[in-house]
Amino acid sequence: MLEILSPAGNPEGVVAAVQNGADAVYLGFYEFNACLDAQNFTYDEFGRALEYCRIRGVKTYLTLNALATDHELPVIAQQAKEASRYGVDAIIVSDLGVMQAVKEATPGIPIHASTRMSIHNLEGVKMAAAMGFSRVVAARELSRKKLIHICRYSPIEIEVIVHGTLCMSYSGQCYMSGLMGDHSNNRGQCSQPCQRNYSTAGHTITHPLGLKDSCLVRYLSDLDAIGVSSIKIEGRSKRPEYAALVTGIYSRAIRGEKAPTQESIKMLQRSFSRQGFTDGFYTDRREKDMLGIREEDKRSDTVLFAATRKSYLNGEYQRVPIRFVGSVQNGKRIKLAAADDRKNSAVVYGPYPEKAFHKAITSASLQTQLHKTAGTPFVCMGVRSMIDRGLTIPMSSFNEMRREVFAEILEQRKPTHMRVEGEYIPSRYHFENANHDDYKPAKTTPPAITVALSGLEQFSKELEQLCPRIIYIPITEFDYESPKLHEVIKSENTTIAVSLPRIFHDSERKRIAGMLNKAAKLGVSNALVSNIGHIQFAKRHGMTVRGDFAFNVYNSETLYVLQKLGIKSATLSFELPLSEIREISKPIDTELITYGRLPLMITENCIVRNSTDACTCDSFTGLVDEHGAVYPVMPEFGCRNVLLHSKKLLMADKRRSISSLGIWAERLNFTTENAIECVTVTKRFMGLSDYKPPGFTRGMYYRASDQ
Repeated sequence: MLEILSPAGNPEGVVAAVQNGADAVYLGFYEFNACLDAQNFTYDEFGRALEYCRIRGVKTYLTLNALATDHELPVIAQQAKEASRYGVDAIIVSDLGVMQAVKEATPGIPIHASTRMSIHNLEGVKMAAAMGFSRVVAARELSRKKLIHICRYSPIEIEVIVHGTLCMSYSGQCYMSGLMGDHSNNRGQCSQPCQRNYSTAGHTITHPLGLKDSCLVRYLSDLDAIGVSSIKIEGRSKRPEYAALVTGIYSRAIRGEKAPTQESIKMLQRSFSRQGFTDGFYTDRREKDMLGIREEDKRSDTVLFAATRKSYLNGEYQRVPIRFVGSVQNGKRIKLAAADDRKNSAVVYGPYPEKAFHKAITSASLQTQLHKTAGTPFVCMGVRSMIDRGLTIPMSSFNEMRREVFAEILEQRKPTHMRVEGEYIPSRYHFENANHDDYKPAKTTPPAITVALSGLEQFSKELEQLCPRIIYIPITEFDYESPKLHEVIKSENTTIAVSLPRIFHDSERKRIAGMLNKAAKLGVSNALVSNIGHIQFAKRHGMTVRGDFAFNVYNSETLYVLQKLGIKSATLSFELPLSEIREISKPIDTELITYGRLPLMITENCIVRNSTDACTCDSFTGLVDEHGAVYPVMPEFGCRNVLLHSKKLLMADKRRSISSLGIWAERLNFTTENAIECVTVTKRFMGLSDYKPPGFTRGMYYRASDQ
């Protein structure tokens, strides 16, 4: 049966979810999780919440699914230890460095790969399993057909988010909040600039980046049948009543007590929705009607939530199986024994039975009495009895015996099992102190220049003659014959590498493989990849693998993990301030993007088609905000979109600061530029021109006080 995983944003949220049928809850401390706007938990509150859940047979998962800096990793390792001592069942992470710290500090705790790792194909799931993950939270954008393929061959559990807020961007690949407001979504502080209205060059569509909430309550038996292990309800920042109501409806649907009715759907909408619900990703109908924004109806919410609140404040959800043995024998004290599903047991004795003058106790009447477990977490699964005829017992005494049994078993369910603890020691200490052969000290020479093109039309002989260390070109340029392609491949002054799409599903793998084979035959031997699901894929095609910005490298530990995975170089997160980049240990060559329109999000739902009702990528100017700023939308492999920043990043005049970071190369990302502009910008970074774009940005490389 599917595990129902419910949100708990505060202690009351735990009770709300558990008392409405949750099999597991996920919760976080005050920092280092992806939902910092939730109330979250102190250590004491966390301990009490876990005991409450453990007694009732409910699992608990700690969220440590935010990016972390080097100086934060030891704190995170300590939090993992505290959670382990309290008996947490698993830890959810999105940062590879956090994963490594947690594995070393708490080697006995299962680790789940957050949906923020953007794992969207079978190869990614298998790589996660090889790295030690026990579960993957699949990308929200996966359709039923894609999930079937992944679940069929996955060596670990697959979790699917079935209800709650949908983001337009792939999770973990949205940088809009950070770049437009300094509060990074990947650090748990999303300011939701996507919910603002943007115009689309005369088209009537409104709020083109807002999606309706997901609701897959009608597909639960289907998800169970295809092999999904757990279904997650999103919403730690929402009220406890929300968790209670949604969990209850999903619980009743899964357990066959009540199929979702139209009234249930209306209740879900009233609890929270953005103009209704969508199942567009699951059913593979990525259409305009997936769009929606939040509309408040506080009066109906208040009435609904007041009724919902009673569902978890009054009574107990009965889930803990218990079996009884009762003995009522002449000349012996009444005996009641019980055992639960964890082999905890209790035996209590009562008074001597009396001779019955009216109604004697029977096995049937004893069973009836012991099945009355309402108000407790227990549900009676069976009764064995040894009853002598003609006896009676005072029912008040027997009820007290039953309460004593329950209390004793509940007490036995409280303790946690001691786990082995380790010690997190940053990998850089191992390498630097041991003079490891693979250790590379930070670069002291000025960084090289690499160039990333969005298309062959940006390439020119003038650009090649400037001798950038690497020119990255999209692998999709190998999808067809082009004289320009052969001109690029024959470049003698620079290394040509291919960049793989950030997202490609299993159904698209064959096409990408064909392009890689063609590139390899033409002599290309380097590939820039964006996901753990792309690493082995590129290697099998003979490529030296380099990591792109989508790995969200935020600390030294992530670089060491990528090094172990065989990655030649990695691109640091452009959400890191320069002060942090300077301190990062760099065991492999590191790149930093220092020019270009930074990507704000990558979308599975096509912004262009939603806006124009046609595939008009070449003529679509982009989105325009209320101030008139234009955010270009570029086509991406698989009819996806990349939304770009309205301003270009420019760090050419910060060469001294960049040179002090110890990086191998700085990358110029060309998106909307033509070939002449590409040359001009490259010359600027080589000190050969004074180019400066109008209205440029420094991104997040400087804190406000540093700029």
